[in-house]
Amino acid sequence: MDIRIKIGKRIKYIRESKGISQKDLAYESDLDRSYIASIEVGKRNVSIVNLEKIANALNIPLYKLFKEPEDESKDIE
Repeated sequence: MDIRIKIGKRIKYIRESKGISQKDLAYESDLDRSYIASIEVGKRNVSIVNLEKIANALNIPLYKLFKEPEDESKDIE
């Protein structure tokens, strides 16, 4: 699977698990909602700077966007 798709799915999973809308994530990360949507479906080659903004908005360490979760419920806390 393409890394862009893996990262996008991971962001979407964490965002939805926390009950955050794309609009709210976009606002908190200072990114456009359509940009967040395109990241989540793997259409963007997102920069590390923007990944850090997204991680901060989700209140998680940056590495969790790259981690293959063994236990999804523990991974996003």
